Amino acid sequence: MNNRTLRLSAILFFTLVGIFIIDQNIKSLFVDGFRYYTKCIDLILVYNKGVAFSMFAFLAEYLKYIQLFLVSGVLVYVLYLKKICYAMPVGLLLGGAFSNIYDRFIHGGVVDMVYWHCGFNFAVFNFADVMIDLAVVWILLLNFKPNLCKN
Repeated sequence: MNNRTLRLSAILFFTLVGIFIIDQNIKSLFVDGFRYYTKCIDLILVYNKGVAFSMFAFLAEYLKYIQLFLVSGVLVYVLYLKKICYAMPVGLLLGGAFSNIYDRFIHGGVVDMVYWHCGFNFAVFNFADVMIDLAVVWILLLNFKPNLCKN
């Protein structure tokens, strides 16, 4: 394993594990009973059986295996690509994705807790979802602005 691959793997691994641990610790607070209500944001417990906005909930048990396959494919592709500039955003994406998939195996659905209802009702989401969204924007930036990714 050369230095470049080792560096890519380390950044990817530590980012992934860090996001996974942070997200699971936040979720454990809500599974254990924590709740908080305000005028605009409620911190509640919801088990999402689907993906964003509960789509594909009809796939039931198959959904977690489909997601595991797709997310593993992203991991393999980034390791094959060997571009260090993708290590951090893909680590964010995979950390959030694996954490949500883990929820499906342990809780039967993704543990969501942030409910925005100020002015309009928005979907209930979690920290992993925010990290996935951030990662997608970052990856899109890297793809549409190639000068940002020199390696």
